[in-house]
Amino acid sequence: MDLTLPPRVTDRAFARLAEIAEAMGEVKALRIAVDGGGCSGFQYDIRLDDPAEGDLVLEKDGQKVLVDEVSLPFLTNATIDYTEELIGARFVVENPNATSSCGCGTSFSM
Repeated sequence: MDLTLPPRVTDRAFARLAEIAEAMGEVKALRIAVDGGGCSGFQYDIRLDDPAEGDLVLEKDGQKVLVDEVSLPFLTNATIDYTEELIGARFVVENPNATSSCGCGTSFSM
């Protein structure tokens, strides 16, 4: 039995994407990518982007979150959320595959 699941996007993250689209006057997808680097070995690259060939597209109510084929294995069973904290509001990735992460939350190791 394969328990490999694609990342899940919370309703709160989709709702924030809708707010951003309304403020910008255009609908852009949220891209979640994993790049080498950062203080723990890998880092998340989270930005607004357009879909590309080979992307996994997670969609709800017209809002889209994109994950490229290279990043997908690093994001298996992860949750993409939006949080508002004292340090600021941001999209976050809760990744069960990460063995450690840095204090800033954008860098991790596996």
